[in-house]
Amino acid sequence: MSRFDYFVILAEMRTGSNFLEENLNHVEGVTSHGEAFNPSFIGSPKTEALLGVTLEEREAKPFVLLERIKESDAMAGFRLFHNHDPRIVQACLEDPRCAKVILRRNPLDSFVSWKIAQATGQWKLTNATHSKSQPISFDISEFRTHLDAITGFQKELLRKLQVTGQTAFQLDYDDLQDVEVLNGLLGFLQSQNKLGRIKKKIKKQNPESQKIKIKNFDEMSETLKEVDWFGLWGMSSFEPQRGPSIPSYIAAGRSGLLYAPLKSGPDAAVKEWLERLDGVQPLAKFTQRSLREWYEQHLPHRSFTVVRHPVARAHAAFCDRILIDKNGRFAEIRANLRRVHKLPIPQEAPSMTREDGYDLEAHKTAFAAFLKFLRLNISGQTSIRVDPTWASQHALLHGVTQFACPDAVLREEELHTALPSLAAAIGKSGVPEFINARHPYQDWLDEIYDLEIEKAARAAYARDYEIFGFRDWA
Repeated sequence: MSRFDYFVILAEMRTGSNFLEENLNHVEGVTSHGEAFNPSFIGSPKTEALLGVTLEEREAKPFVLLERIKESDAMAGFRLFHNHDPRIVQACLEDPRCAKVILRRNPLDSFVSWKIAQATGQWKLTNATHSKSQPISFDISEFRTHLDAITGFQKELLRKLQVTGQTAFQLDYDDLQDVEVLNGLLGFLQSQNKLGRIKKKIKKQNPESQKIKIKNFDEMSETLKEVDWFGLWGMSSFEPQRGPSIPSYIAAGRSGLLYAPLKSGPDAAVKEWLERLDGVQPLAKFTQRSLREWYEQHLPHRSFTVVRHPVARAHAAFCDRILIDKNGRFAEIRANLRRVHKLPIPQEAPSMTREDGYDLEAHKTAFAAFLKFLRLNISGQTSIRVDPTWASQHALLHGVTQFACPDAVLREEELHTALPSLAAAIGKSGVPEFINARHPYQDWLDEIYDLEIEKAARAAYARDYEIFGFRDWA
């Protein structure tokens, strides 16, 4: 029994997928049905129906066509691009009975070929004497959009294969001229037949050098230096995926203001302001259902979250959860940090009076060591969980957006003006002043902060500094 029911060629425009399809269709027992799920046509621009299914029927019930492809006597498949029917894209990626063939081409070459095809109207060439060519002007912003779409789809595809334990047959554009590679593909598709030679009815278009095809070649060469081809400027994230943490949300008692806290932020001060705003206790302990009801019952409404400088936030997390830990909820982590990571904190919580041997020097040493631990922890290099108390704010914010994007991401230092503006947006007047109470141990941070602390915080929270544009805390 074959392990595959059908196949898809996962490619993009101008990557050689027509050429690959032509060769596959020359093999007995293998059939590729073109762009079967292109939103604009079915199979090809000149086809009105495919396997008895019209474009309108496919739009209404795409899986009818997919089932007919599966039921073909031949090993049948089709070409699938990132902008094709997303219902089919997801179904195929998740289906282990679907053979995946991934075809790639240098994105600059495919982009230039695409622009020339747009300019000339010639999308396929079977007779070289009819070849059309026209130099194009290179636009870096348009190319970036093209590149982002391709790489985004490739990342989605790779992750789906990884999490479902599937593998794919990988092809590069240049592989299409190698009959042994194509016969290897046929073996992957479990075809008993082979190609004797490459079929070349479809001709390569515009084989000239890029210098000839691009009017502003020198300008293009300069602007392409800005493209991070290898992801060297990016930062990998090893943090766990976060959910929205809806039970922590706080809403004004009557007004349509909703606060989605990021742990170790100015939660108490914001909650106190919301209470003074309406003169009643804020609403809390939401579920997804009750939060949806709140949205429906409070029109207009605004939701917001608040980001805090990483130095101040890490210090708050350190003092509240590790150094003091009044409720004992982090007792195991605290003990592990002392024993395994050699965090220089006393066995019992200090009094913070500077009279029990725990002074500023000891506090600076301990906080610097905690920041070093955070760098390892957030990058997935420790056995301790990345607790939301000190997780990066961009990861927590991403979790918030899994339910709904907040209307505003505010900065702690701007809350005295930002919150009244947000209240005014829902028609509130006579808004109380926001009073941001200092953290109980803020004075300790004021006295120990220096360049060493800043550098350690930047190492731990590099992504937050980049995304939110934080400057030095001082």
